[in-house]
Amino acid sequence: MIFTAAAWIALLLVGGGFALDRVLKTAITQNFDDQLEYVLQSLLLTSEVAPGDEVVFNREPADQRFLEPGSGAYWQVSARGREAFSSRSLWDRQLAYGRVHDDRDVHVYDSAQFAEEKLRVAERDVTLPGSPTKWRFQVAQSREALNEQIAVLRRTLVRSFALLALGLIILSALQTLYGLWPLRKVRDEIARMRAGASNRIGSAMPDEVAPMVDELNALIEHNERQAEEARRHAGNLAHALKTPLTVIMNAATAGADDLAETVEREATTMRRQVDHHLARARAVGRRGSAHSRAEVWPSLESVERAVGRLYRHVRIDVDGPRDLQVHVERQDLDEMLGNLIENAAKYGGGSVFTTVGAQAGFVEFLVEDDGPGIPAEERGRIFDRGARLDTGKPGTGLGLAIVRDVAEIYGGTVGLEESEDLGGLLVRLRLPAAI
Repeated sequence: MIFTAAAWIALLLVGGGFALDRVLKTAITQNFDDQLEYVLQSLLLTSEVAPGDEVVFNREPADQRFLEPGSGAYWQVSARGREAFSSRSLWDRQLAYGRVHDDRDVHVYDSAQFAEEKLRVAERDVTLPGSPTKWRFQVAQSREALNEQIAVLRRTLVRSFALLALGLIILSALQTLYGLWPLRKVRDEIARMRAGASNRIGSAMPDEVAPMVDELNALIEHNERQAEEARRHAGNLAHALKTPLTVIMNAATAGADDLAETVEREATTMRRQVDHHLARARAVGRRGSAHSRAEVWPSLESVERAVGRLYRHVRIDVDGPRDLQVHVERQDLDEMLGNLIENAAKYGGGSVFTTVGAQAGFVEFLVEDDGPGIPAEERGRIFDRGARLDTGKPGTGLGLAIVRDVAEIYGGTVGLEESEDLGGLLVRLRLPAAI
C-alpha cells in the first residue's frame, strides 16, 4: 500500500510539475519577448529617413547597454544590399538578416549566430515614409538572463515538489501503518490462540476491524462445534459397533451353532448404525456451504415416483407452490422426504398426502397418512435410533432419527402430530427457505 501510494504520488507530482513548468516557462519567455517588442517599437517610433535614404533616430535608445560592447543587448537596422546601422554594443559584429518577411508582424526567435552567446531576436520589416527601401529593425538580447530565470524556476519547482512528495509519502505511510495496526493485534491474538493462551479474540478492536473479528470468532466457534460433533459421532459409532462386534467374537470363540445367523444379525445392526452416522456426516459437511440450495418440487416428484414404484397400492398426492427452494443439499432433501413419505406409505392405510408451503422464512412440509397413527406418549421415543412401534414390517428404525438429525444440522425442525383430514400421523418438517 505504501509503495503504491508513493508511486501514484510521484507520478502525479511529476505530471503536475511538468505541466506547471511548461506554463511558467511560457509566461517568463513571453514576458522576455514583450520587452524585446517594446524596445523594437520604440526604435520604429523614433526612426526617420535622412537625405541619402539612410535611417536615423531622433532620440537615442535609453538603455545604456546598447552603448557597451558585448553587453548582451543589441539593435540593428539593415536592408538588402545596404550597410547595416547598428548599436555600439554589437561592435564589429552584425545580426544575420535571414529571410524576408512579407507581413507586418513581429517575429521572435532564438539565434545561435554568435558562438559564444545565444540570442533571442525580435525583428520586423517596415517601409518608412519617404524611403522606397524595406528596412529590417532587429532587437536582440542574450538568453543568459532568460535561461537563468527558467533554471531558478525549475530548481524551485523540483525542490518544492520533492518536499511535497516526501511529505505526502510520509503521511501516506503513517496513515497506512496506523490504519493497519489493528491487524497486528489480530495477528497477535491468533498467535495466542495457537499457543493455547486463549480460544477467542477478546481484545477491543476499532469499528472497521470489529466485524472481521466477530466473523473470525464465529468461524472458530463453528469449527469447534463441528469438531465436537465429529468426536461425539465417532464415539457414538464406536460405542454402537462395540456391542455387535463383542457378540460376534464371543459366538466365534465359543463355536456357537448359530454363528452364521448371529453374524448376519449383528452385521445388519452395524450397517444400520454406519448408514445413520454417514448420513449425519454428509449433512454436517455440506452445511458449511452457504450456497447449498435445492428446489423443492423436483425433489418431491422424484421421491413420489420412487415410493410409488415400491408401494403400488398406495395413493400419493402432492400439493403446494412449485417455486420454493430450501437451503439444503438436494441429496439430503431427497433422503429426508424419502424417509417420511416411505414411512407414511409403509405404515399408512393406502393414502399419503404431502403439502408444502412457505412460512416465516421456512419451507414447511406436511406428510399425512391414513394409518393408525402414533400415540402422543410414544411420539418422543420414536425419534430414538432403532425405535420401532411396528416390528411386523421390515425396517431399521432409523428413518425418523435420520430426518431429525439432518434437519437440525441445517437449522430445521421435525415434529409429529395427528392428521385431522386423514386420521393418521402428520409429520411436520420445517427447513430454512432459500430466497
